[in-house]
Amino acid sequence: MTNNNGNGNRVVITGMGAITCLGNSVDEFWTGLKNGKSGIREISLVSPGGFPCRVSGEVRDFDTAEYMDRKESRRMARFSQFAVAAAHQAVKDSGLDLENEDLDRIGVLIGSGSGGLPETDQQAEIRVTRGVNRMSPYYIPMMLVNMAAANISHTFNLTGYTNTCVTACAASTQAIGEASEIIRRGGADVIVTGGTEAGICEIGMGGFSTMRALTTWTGDPVKASRPFDSGRDGFAPSEGSGILIMESLQHATARGAQIYAEIGGWGVSADAYHLVQPHPEGVGAAKAMQRALDSAGVSLDEIDYINAHGTSTPINDKSETIAIKRVFGEKAYNIPISSTKSMVGHSLGASGALEAIVCINSINDRIMHPTINQEEADPDCDLDYVPNVAREADLDVVMSNSFGFGGQNAALVIKRFAD
Repeated sequence: MTNNNGNGNRVVITGMGAITCLGNSVDEFWTGLKNGKSGIREISLVSPGGFPCRVSGEVRDFDTAEYMDRKESRRMARFSQFAVAAAHQAVKDSGLDLENEDLDRIGVLIGSGSGGLPETDQQAEIRVTRGVNRMSPYYIPMMLVNMAAANISHTFNLTGYTNTCVTACAASTQAIGEASEIIRRGGADVIVTGGTEAGICEIGMGGFSTMRALTTWTGDPVKASRPFDSGRDGFAPSEGSGILIMESLQHATARGAQIYAEIGGWGVSADAYHLVQPHPEGVGAAKAMQRALDSAGVSLDEIDYINAHGTSTPINDKSETIAIKRVFGEKAYNIPISSTKSMVGHSLGASGALEAIVCINSINDRIMHPTINQEEADPDCDLDYVPNVAREADLDVVMSNSFGFGGQNAALVIKRFAD
């Protein structure tokens, strides 16, 4: 990561798309969040009685026919379908005229944690019950994690830089950072970036359940995800996709594009501590945040808001609070923080991209969505989490955190765009 303060191309966001449990557009997603609306419901993609966790943030009313023909959709895993749909939205939103662009200068960089996990579940069942010869010949090119990026490239005939970031729950935040770096150093003019995930299936739910990572909440599903609250007991699994169109400022201004915000900087780190638990003192997370600040060339005083990783697990929320204090010291108590996952659950590799979209809209609408389900304070989580009600504020520089299994940490700094 280079210091981005005055070095290389400036990188801006010109388009956004979203498929979420709160709605299948950026507007529906953002409107729901501002109003403190939860998209968590009783799980339906697997039997609600089959696992200790009975809730999820599932994408509903998703019609692939709006974005692709039936033949194409049948050859794509669900996570790829989400990514292609969100990419269609983002490209349209950006106003890019692909027929008049140099497609060798447009790339794709997508983050995902598990790729086609439900398809693996389905094909394993077919192998056991019906035999190998009845398995789909499309299974492998459906389930590979790089296929979301591949399908976007194929759909739009984008022949530039292409990559996939597979760093668990940090994947799409890191993908956005990596994409900004490619543009900054001149490797592409435009990159379609973000993340996608569709892992709610029996094998996925089983694995997370035996780890005791998921909530076992049995009350109203909308109250299941409660980051930073003393009653939190695990995350609510979710799915979806968030896609951004990022381009060099020079390219964006040359075509008269609408500019939503600017990528200020980014940072990554490894805990080197435990494969599934964050460092209890937030050491690695703090390093990622500090590196993002250094990359952006901004001071502690300039951060107006933090969109937290905020998973609703007992360990993460405590360690993230500690990490924020490690970086910001006493200033941490004056920075509003909120968790998008309180309303949409944890969509793993897609979550960072969706939260980047939140940060962009927060800057432009001058509003911070709440962290809902704040009912009983946890003394270990004693910062300002924007409890239960959205709050208006002038936001110029914001941070977004994502921390994943493997001790993968990533943070973004996003700025209000100014000439």
